[in-house]
Order: sequence, then C-alpha cells, then structure tokens
Amino acid sequence: MQSEFDYIVVGGGSAGCVVARRLSDDPNNRVLLVEAGPEPTSPYIGIPMGIGKTLANPRFSWYYPTEPEYGTGGSARVWLRGKVLGGSSAVNGMVYTRGHPQDYDDWEAAGADGWGWDTFLKSFMALEDHELGANDYRGVGGPLHVSIQKHRSPLTEAILESCAQLGTPVREDVNHPEQRGIGYSPLTIKNGRRISAYDAFLRPVRKRPNLQVITEALVERVTFEGLRASGIALIRGDKREVYKARKEVILSAGTLGSPRILQVSGVGPASLLAKHGIPVIVDRGGVGENLSEHKAIWLEYKLRQNYSHNLKLRGWRLPLSALQYFLFRSGPMATSVDLQAFIHSRPNLQRPDAQLQFWSLTARKNVDRLEPETFPAVGAGGWVLRPESRGSVMIQSADVRDLPIIRPNFLACEEDKAVIIGLFRYIRSLFEQPGLRELVDQETLPGRDVQSDEQIIDSSLAGDNGYHATGTCRMGSDDEAVVDPRLRVKGVSGLRVVDCSVMPTQVSSGVNGPVMALAWNASNLILEDARQ
Repeated sequence: MQSEFDYIVVGGGSAGCVVARRLSDDPNNRVLLVEAGPEPTSPYIGIPMGIGKTLANPRFSWYYPTEPEYGTGGSARVWLRGKVLGGSSAVNGMVYTRGHPQDYDDWEAAGADGWGWDTFLKSFMALEDHELGANDYRGVGGPLHVSIQKHRSPLTEAILESCAQLGTPVREDVNHPEQRGIGYSPLTIKNGRRISAYDAFLRPVRKRPNLQVITEALVERVTFEGLRASGIALIRGDKREVYKARKEVILSAGTLGSPRILQVSGVGPASLLAKHGIPVIVDRGGVGENLSEHKAIWLEYKLRQNYSHNLKLRGWRLPLSALQYFLFRSGPMATSVDLQAFIHSRPNLQRPDAQLQFWSLTARKNVDRLEPETFPAVGAGGWVLRPESRGSVMIQSADVRDLPIIRPNFLACEEDKAVIIGLFRYIRSLFEQPGLRELVDQETLPGRDVQSDEQIIDSSLAGDNGYHATGTCRMGSDDEAVVDPRLRVKGVSGLRVVDCSVMPTQVSSGVNGPVMALAWNASNLILEDARQ
C-alpha cells in the first residue's frame, strides 16, 4: 500500500463514492478512498426489505445520540447513518427525490455562486439512468438506475385518488420541477436489488490501478503543513497510519462526521478547540453550526383488508415471501416506500412546504430487528421541508472516536410548528376521504384523542426525523461560511468538504439524490482547479 496520493477522499458514502469515481476517471490521478465501515458484503444490503436488518446492526450503522431537548420530547434520540461502503445509501429507504428548483436558486442568490438549479439539473441528468426515459428534466445512460415503485394495490390507488380529491395532482414522476403532487416512489432499485452509491459509482471501477480503497479505518485528523492540508492520520485496527495528499484532502464524512473531523484537526471555533486542548489551525466559528434536519411525524392506520406487507413478512408467510424474492426478485421483499407526496400544509403557498410518504408496512422494534405488526396497516409520515430551526454538532473531546454532541433544536421556530400542524391535519383529512375511509378500521398512532394544535405538537415531539441532516459546514461567499462556493475550506488550502454538510439550507426532499448531484458537480470543480 503506497502512502502518497494525489487526492484523499474521507468517507465512502453517497458523496465520497461519486467523488472517488469521478477523480479516478483520469488515470493520472491517484486516489485514496477511506471508509470507517466494512465492505458491503452482507446479503441484506442488496435486499430492499433487508433495511430492517442493516439498520439494527451496529456493524453497518452509526448510532449517533442526540441531546434531550424540548423538540425531542425531553429524551435523547438516536440518529442512524450508514457505516459501510455506500454509506447511508446502503441502509436507507432507497427513495430518490431531488428537491425544488427554487431551493438551489435560493442558494445561489445567497452567495453560493454556481450552485443554482441549472447546475443541479445538469448533474442530476448526467448521473441518472431513469426507467421512465429521458425528457427535459430526466436523464438516462448514467451510472445510477432509478425505477418507479412496482407495488400497487387498491390501498395505494385509493391514496392517490384521495390526494387528488384534496387538490394534490397525481404525477407519473414526483420529481417534476413543479413538484407539488403525489406519485409512486422513485427508487434506487433495479431488478429487485438495491443500487447504493457504491453499486452505481464505485463497484464498476474498483479494480482501477489508480484507485485504492481502505475500509474499517477511522480518520483521526487531517494533517497540516502550516495552513496547507497535507494528508490524513487514521486508525485501522490497533495501528495508526499516515497518508499524504499531493493535491487535496476531500472530506465526505457527512453532516455529522465532517465537522467532527475538522474540529479535532484544528479547524473550528477557537473556544471549543481550546477547551479540548486542540491547537488552532484556523478559527472558523461556523464549523458545526447551522445544523438543519427534517422533523418528522408518523401516523398509522389499521386496515379492514389485507392490503399490507405486515402479515407477508412474519410467521409462516415470511419464508414464502423470501422464496418469491429469491426466485423472481419480486414481492414485498423487493419493495420500499410506496408513495411520495409534496404538499402545501396551508393554502396560498408558493411551493410545497411538506413531504409525505405512505408505506404498506408498520413495524415495531424487537431486540435486534424491526418486526412487522400482527395486523394489516399502513403508515403515513412526513416532515417539514425547509425548517427554520437550527442546531449544532460539536465534539465532546479531542478523540475522534468519541461521538459528537448533537443538538437538533427541533421546533424552535413557530413556522416549523405551523407546518407540522398543517401536515398532520392534511393526513387526517386524506384518510377521511370516502375511497380511503372504507378501507380503514381505525387510526392506531397517535390515536383520535389527539385533536388540538397543542396535542398535535406534543404528539410530534417523540417523533423521529428524516435522517437528512445538512448545513454544518455551510458554503457561501460571506465571512461566516465554512467553505467557499468551490467547497474549499476557508482559511486553509488543499482541503475541501463535499457532502450534505455544505448545503446552506435544506433541500425540499430527501438528500440522497441531491448530495450525489452535488458531488458530481464538485468533482467538476476539483478537476477544473487542478488544470489551472
């Protein structure tokens, strides 16, 4: 194993796989990719419904505890992230959504020059291989296969019809630029198999002689020569190793990981670094601030008829579903979230402010696995698309092995509460529409006793999040930004951040698709700068 490379990419998740692929396309670039987790060898990773196993396995998932706060119901919560080549794209729900064009134009207007919708649209279309075919906003022939949910039932059709009755358009592709609408979920699934960022971008080029991959190695810090990032120090097993970067170190460790690495490396708020005895390379107060996450709510409805996966994934029916999957790559084990909707939580809005998902599956945690309910049911959940509340991610020691202190600060702003209330009432109204009402026995979560605005907010406090955190290494042209619009860390050289942490605000959707598009364009910038 050589010890010097042109580029070192830290983090083998959705962003890191794209960057390593794109930089190694040039055979003159020697690229090292470092991932804290293992190789994606578990068979459960490729099975869409294997999500219940991988999320419950600490070998493949990070469990980040958050601080107990008002917005978490006064209890500590756990944020899950992928810890395997492919990152969260190897353990997530496989939903592929892209956000609203205005999200990106707003970034550019606020100082993120070159990151408007035109840029993102080109990247989305370049990376996609969409089964619906090419058009003005959809791509084919790219590395990432995108399919449309195959599972259909009288329940899912009734949900579509009921949404239409509430004025939400039914769309073939919910990634339509106008966004408002409902449709079957776009998914990173091909022929019944999950397509992670590793599968799409890295696996096909894994044998390149100019690309090296290290797994199960935790990056301890970025090393510096003066104000220039010179490489990384990592921990692998019981050994410490150092690798040099001739050109750049690129952090793609995610919204929770990248600020942690910067801080322990001496780039961050000087007072925080001094508290933990870390020499200050550059005082950059924004590192770890501006944390934004999608606060989620979840409702569940028991069904009168068996239009649910629950009974098919437990008891004597589970082996039959497994056999159907392994013989035909079909059935409940080949599916994920059924439907996606982007809605207005209140009248007279310019664009959707809430996302809604429907899944013909409800489950409870049982020791080391998620176990489906004993009766047919459907789950309906969603989140505030563009929350105004902001939290933080800060180290608790100089040792990168200690997980950071995460303060979500959910529902600190009244606007976020208003969206939650509007979303909750939309779901209730939806299930009261005639075609859907006749399929439902009763609301089982949170229950019909929750009626007032105050009760809705109280019931949401114990709810989860979208696992879409952004913003802790914000990009921009202002002095407080952590990275500039070319994603270079301000105050030092040879160091960039390429992941969700650089997003100035939330995108109006999940982040897996947007972060791959971001990494695609970031790779263009890195290669352009190298030629100058």
